[in-house]
Amino acid sequence: MTQDWSELISLTQGVSFTVEKVRLKNRDIAIEGSFELPPLARLRAEDVLFIIAFVRSHGSIKEMEAQFGISYPTVKNRLNAIAAQLPFVDVNPPSAKRDVLDQLDRGEIDVTEALKRIKE
Repeated sequence: MTQDWSELISLTQGVSFTVEKVRLKNRDIAIEGSFELPPLARLRAEDVLFIIAFVRSHGSIKEMEAQFGISYPTVKNRLNAIAAQLPFVDVNPPSAKRDVLDQLDRGEIDVTEALKRIKE
C-alpha cells in the first residue's frame, strides 16, 4: 500500500490532484466523483512510515531515536516538519462559557452581560 502511494506521489511530483474513481478490490463496486485525498495520504511515503513508527512506539522519542539511529532533535524536527504539512484539528474546542470569559477579559462585555450569557 505504501509503495502504491510512493509511486503516485513520484508521478504527480507534488502537484495537487483529485481522485475521480475508487474501486473496491475483489468487489464489483466503484464510486465516481471528485475526491481529494485525506491529509495523511498527501504525505511522502517516508513521512507516512515515520508516523507509523511513531504511533507503534506509542510516541516514544527514545524508541524513535533507537529505531532510526537519529538524535532527539532530529526526531523532533522531523515530527515538526510533518505536522506543518497537516491541518490543525482542535479536538478539545473551548466551551461557550470560556468564550464569554475571554470576551470579559478583553473588555468586550461587562460582568452583567457575561453572567447573562453564561446562564443561557
